[in-house]
Amino acid sequence: MRRLLLTAALVVLSAGCSKSTESKSGPTQDGTLEPVANPHQPGDFEPLPDPEAQGGSVGRAPRRLTVAQLDAAIQEAVGRRWGGSDGIDARATSLGRADFALVASENTEPNLVFAKFLEDGARFVCISQAADEVKQADASKRTLSRTLPGTWDDLRKLSSAQVNEFLVYNSLRFWGAPLEGEELTKWARFFTQAATRAETAKRRSDVLAVMCIAMLTDSRFITY
Repeated sequence: MRRLLLTAALVVLSAGCSKSTESKSGPTQDGTLEPVANPHQPGDFEPLPDPEAQGGSVGRAPRRLTVAQLDAAIQEAVGRRWGGSDGIDARATSLGRADFALVASENTEPNLVFAKFLEDGARFVCISQAADEVKQADASKRTLSRTLPGTWDDLRKLSSAQVNEFLVYNSLRFWGAPLEGEELTKWARFFTQAATRAETAKRRSDVLAVMCIAMLTDSRFITY
């Protein structure tokens, strides 16, 4: 009798194991979870791009300013709007603004047409603003030359510290980031060359105009 009970128990256990095996290999039963692949296994995700191949960045690609953003940025950085008959309003479509007749979305590609018209705009606002500022003795009422002395003449006489202060101040205005290190040295050399040529031409406002144009047409001004 005892032997028969042991035999029966073995049969029951065997049947239970076979059912468990069948349930694992068969369709998912109610009340059970389907297996989920490990998302951290190699090959299951796309690795971040190499920072050296992305200009030191692993985030999104830079975006160009829209026409409305460009308009506001120029007025804020230079202190003057790109107006007039050939101003930003007249060039808006060429700069990429949608007309919602033929073009439904704004073009923000930094193409050659945009670069050409931006240079025209930079010349207009920078030359005009520089000509006004050279006549303004109150530094607090100036925009580009606020760090320069109240009454300034030959900018070749500025000390290295004054030139650097001017460049850092304006790079913050135009790009939101200060010039520093070797790049600051290169821009200081550029400033000195511009000051020398301005004195030769007897147009001191050209120094401000040239630096303004260079910073406004830099890629750091039109992208974010």
